[in-house]
Amino acid sequence: MKFAARAFGFLMIFALIFLGISAQEPRPSKFYTVGGVRHGISYFPYVDYPQTRPKVPGEMDFSHYHKYDEVLAFLNKWAKDFANIVEIYSVGKSFEGRDIWQMTITNKATGKDTDKPAMFIEGNRHSGEVTAAESALWLAWHVLANYGKDPEITRLVDTKALYVKVKNNPDGSELYLNTAQSNRSTVRPFDDDRDGLIDEDPPEDLDGDGFILQVRKKVEPGKGTMILDPNDKTGRLMIRATDGKGDYIVSSEGLDNDGDGRTNEDGIGGLDLHRNYPENWRPMPGLDLTGRGWTQGGAGEYPLSETETRAVVLFLLQHPNVSVVQTMDTTVPMLLHGPSTSRMEESMFPEDMKIYKYFDEEGKKITGYRSAGDTYWDYANQGRGSREVFRGAEPPPGAGGRPPEAAAAQEREPRGSPLFGHSPDFGYLYYGAVWYGDELWNGGRVKDFDGDGRVTELEQLRTIDEELGGKYFSPWRKFNHPLLGEVESGGFNPKFWRQNPPPELLEEWVKKEALFNLFMYKSLPQVKIVSTKIQAVKKEPGTFEIVSVFTNEGFLPTALKMADRVKIVRPDAVQISLPAGLEFVGSRARQEIGYLQSKQMKEVRWKVKGQLKPEAEAEVSISSTRGGVEKAKFKLAG
Repeated sequence: MKFAARAFGFLMIFALIFLGISAQEPRPSKFYTVGGVRHGISYFPYVDYPQTRPKVPGEMDFSHYHKYDEVLAFLNKWAKDFANIVEIYSVGKSFEGRDIWQMTITNKATGKDTDKPAMFIEGNRHSGEVTAAESALWLAWHVLANYGKDPEITRLVDTKALYVKVKNNPDGSELYLNTAQSNRSTVRPFDDDRDGLIDEDPPEDLDGDGFILQVRKKVEPGKGTMILDPNDKTGRLMIRATDGKGDYIVSSEGLDNDGDGRTNEDGIGGLDLHRNYPENWRPMPGLDLTGRGWTQGGAGEYPLSETETRAVVLFLLQHPNVSVVQTMDTTVPMLLHGPSTSRMEESMFPEDMKIYKYFDEEGKKITGYRSAGDTYWDYANQGRGSREVFRGAEPPPGAGGRPPEAAAAQEREPRGSPLFGHSPDFGYLYYGAVWYGDELWNGGRVKDFDGDGRVTELEQLRTIDEELGGKYFSPWRKFNHPLLGEVESGGFNPKFWRQNPPPELLEEWVKKEALFNLFMYKSLPQVKIVSTKIQAVKKEPGTFEIVSVFTNEGFLPTALKMADRVKIVRPDAVQISLPAGLEFVGSRARQEIGYLQSKQMKEVRWKVKGQLKPEAEAEVSISSTRGGVEKAKFKLAG
């Protein structure tokens, strides 16, 4: 299998280079095979979704989803129009050879980005979670549009650095926005069902409408698992038969390509970029040789095996000035961070946990999300205590009601659920930063018409009908299935309702998430020289004392407790450079002062001896890994 996957990679590179096929153009997929036996379909038809078309080409709007080329066009435009504050660059190549583009926003005239406090934002790590890319893009656009107009944003750009990566998984994003496929992972071929064949059973858009919908087939009474929802007079929604004897069977649109009795179980890719980080990484199922250890689906062959994840980690390790990271996904919605294998109280320093909880509470106010917290406990138990369940089994698109699994999840005793190789664990436990992996959108739970605390599928359908012209529920329509005979396809839109908001609601969701990220951007630490003075030492002729006061103007400390523990940062240090004729007495030019908390003042003294010459100057500086660098000259004598 490994050889087949590597061979596929070499063949694709060969095709790109020698056949002149652009990595940005839709193209036929390959048959992924073992032993020369061909399986699967030969290509994915290109789909021109209206949801990906701009209102006016070349003009920014957030009423559509931006494809790779359109994002790159804006990045290039910004680099030209805002040359003094924007730099764009590729941080690596994706599996299919696309550049992974990133931008730095900072005023170049006020210093290097690496000398300033910084925040890193990433979107679209998961192929189909394209809302995250739009939120990253919105924040970059908002900052640039307001630079020089809004005093607070202008000061941010002048004093801090913002690193923005709109699409960390460009291959998967292009697959999602140009074809009916809806995978989560990287597109690297992978044997999901462990049958020796690779990517041989992806979904098929059998009715040709551009989406992988649900398929329902009416069967003899009592032979199915679903019935029409009696509360839906239109006959569109379905619910599970309470006695397990329904009138319909429901499945996803597609074929059983490998003849194993299952449909769509081995689609494109399968390796999860959000299970590929080095902290708490675990091997894939079946690769624990004892059979008794923890494993993690989607983990990859080894930590950072995927080029997309490796690009993130290498960049951040080379930029330890980053204090805050946001890597966004969909859907819950939730402000989400680590730990991912324990509760916050078990793995976080109390000082750091206090900061995270502050951002959780402020973030809920900004975004309106109900949930915030850690992955291990809060994510696993969200919704408990209310009537709405945001996690757990969803009914098949087009089916109504709450599935038994979701009800059981709410009623069982709270317990943790670990994830391994998760970026928030790397972010805090390894990198010592405030690291969020927020979940955007709510899967279509838009309006609670009856005010009972939960949004049913009947209420979702009402929103679609009354406010969105019915566009995001496909009416059931008959077609002849190659294996099942006459069936109907239909249901909620899987791309622009279930997994991502419809364009009509897109900006509302990406903006409120971006405003939370802007709030954290404004909270970065910032070291500052408050004052410096020189005074003669009594009874010691020719001896002087220089006194400087330093502070951290930002909300965040110059280092979390964990950042100091793992030594990703160095203690803040101050230094003075003396002119000729002066020398230190009992002190050193450079002194470490630990880490500055928010608004904390620290006084540093130097004793010097010599002759003060008219107009002589000294230079005082403070250097902080995450609080930035500041220098100031002062006159020793008037």
